[in-house]
Amino acid sequence: MLLDEPFAGIDPISLGDIRRIITHLRDIGIGVLITDHNVRETLGICDRAYILAQGRIVTSGTADHILAHPEVRTIYLGDEFSL
Repeated sequence: MLLDEPFAGIDPISLGDIRRIITHLRDIGIGVLITDHNVRETLGICDRAYILAQGRIVTSGTADHILAHPEVRTIYLGDEFSL
């Protein structure tokens, strides 16, 4: 299933509902591909993430790997970002 910006402009209650639905789909074996700028919500539920910048994959991996990657911190997240 492809979800394009599922967390954009959504109220906090609906965010929780969407996260639960995506987690349920994942748990029953349905692959879910999410494109979203909301890193906090997306990394909080995904098994694997890809960070793209200027048409290239900067890195991919688990949320912990993404958060620890120095280039991702420099170009996208900033030093103070945390989940």
